[in-house]
Amino acid sequence: MSTQGMETVRVSVVIPVYQGEKTLDALLTELKALSQLGKTPGGRPFQLLEVLLVHDAGPDRSDEVIERLAAENPFVKPIWLSRNFGQHPATLAGMASSAGDWVATLDEDGQHDPADLPKLLDRALESGAPLVYASPTNPAPHGAFRNLLTSLAKISSGAIVGNRFVGRFHSFRLVRGDIARSLAAYCGHGVFLDVALSWVVSQTERCPVAMRSERGRPSGYSLAGLMTHFWRLILTAGTRPLRLISILGTLSILAAVGFSIMAVYRRTRHEIPVAGWTSTIIAVCFFSGLILFSLGVIAEYLGVTLTMAMGKPLYLIVPRPSRRRSPGP
Repeated sequence: MSTQGMETVRVSVVIPVYQGEKTLDALLTELKALSQLGKTPGGRPFQLLEVLLVHDAGPDRSDEVIERLAAENPFVKPIWLSRNFGQHPATLAGMASSAGDWVATLDEDGQHDPADLPKLLDRALESGAPLVYASPTNPAPHGAFRNLLTSLAKISSGAIVGNRFVGRFHSFRLVRGDIARSLAAYCGHGVFLDVALSWVVSQTERCPVAMRSERGRPSGYSLAGLMTHFWRLILTAGTRPLRLISILGTLSILAAVGFSIMAVYRRTRHEIPVAGWTSTIIAVCFFSGLILFSLGVIAEYLGVTLTMAMGKPLYLIVPRPSRRRSPGP
């Protein structure tokens, strides 16, 4: 393929930073190699335009590291959030402030190799897809139990919300710049970033890459945090769970009618004695539990809707870092 006369593709890299004090230096050293004009494996000219480090008000001294890296590297652009908003809002804040033709998102812990960015760019330009996800060729470095839970979460969430793209979601992604900035402008509070991308992108591609081990620290997500992450994905992916509740309620009514008919038939045939209160209590507990569970899910949806209606911001960018320190000894 001839590349003569091809325009240089400019890439912005967004990195949400929560606990990056020990990992950012090594990651920026790798990214710096891409700041010079280069070519993808397919021969397309590209250049890293900027690295947006979004400080998400973590507990370590990431802010000081970001300030130093920005002073040493002209392509590093710090983004300061007023408080901790979470990985997805921080990523959207970086997207909103980007200027590249394409926007890549990387984790701060070093799992994602910046050297794979040209491969993702080739896949995007060859296929014409505005969104490319990394597709790991090796198991994630989290341990067998957590990897199993992640796989089960993707399978179950895909089945519950009816979104075939759920299994492709990955935090190492490349998005066309205009889509990334437009999405960041209107995305509502609490919306799962990849779900929002699936709303506006009709074609996604996957690019096989190898994941690396985390540098310097384990994952910042606890089991409770991962469950919250999963639940937000379910709530923001659509209203299908509400339909499932309606189906569950209908099946429960049919089951109750079936048991009642069977009980009356067997009683008239003298096949069962006069029943006590046990079966009644069991039925009341069962159907009351279904009702309370259904009301709980509906309340969660109402909570998300109310938060959006009240105008709660997804993130807030401020001119200087919010200093948050752990108490001293």
